[in-house]
Amino acid sequence: MRVALFEPEIAGNVGAVLRLGACLGVAVDLIEPMGFAWDDRRVRRTAMDYIDHVSVTRHSGFAEFRAMIGESRLLLFTTRGSEAVYDFAFRPDDVLLFGKESAGVPATVAEVCDARLRIPIRPQVRSMNLASSAALALGEALRQTGALPG
Repeated sequence: MRVALFEPEIAGNVGAVLRLGACLGVAVDLIEPMGFAWDDRRVRRTAMDYIDHVSVTRHSGFAEFRAMIGESRLLLFTTRGSEAVYDFAFRPDDVLLFGKESAGVPATVAEVCDARLRIPIRPQVRSMNLASSAALALGEALRQTGALPG
C-alpha cells in the first residue's frame, strides 16, 4: 500500500504524512510541482528523524506517477467521493491519493482513479486537514487488509 500526495502545497502536511508513513510502514509518493522548496526546514521539522524511516518517491508529474504504480488501484480521497471510506473494501496494493490542499485534483486526474472515496464529516464543515485525512484513510485501509504494524 502507498500514500500519494498530488501537488501538495504545505510543507507541514507533507512532513506529517511522511511521519505517518514511517510509523505505519507505508511508502509515500509526492507528485510535483509542490508549493514549497523540498529542502524547506518545515518538512524536516514536522517529519523529524522519521524521514529516515520512510520510502519517499518524488515524481515530476502525474503521468510519471501513474506509470510507476502499474496495475495497482488508484483511490482518490475527495469531499465529492461517492463512497464512504468505511464502506469500501481495500486491497493490500492500493494507492491512496490525496489532492492539493487548496483545490484537490483536476477532473482529468479524478477520471482515471478507480474509486472516489470520502471521509464522513459533519455537514457544517468543508473538509479535514490533509494529514488527518491521510491518517484516517490509511488506518482503515491497513486495518481492513490486516497490515497494521504489530
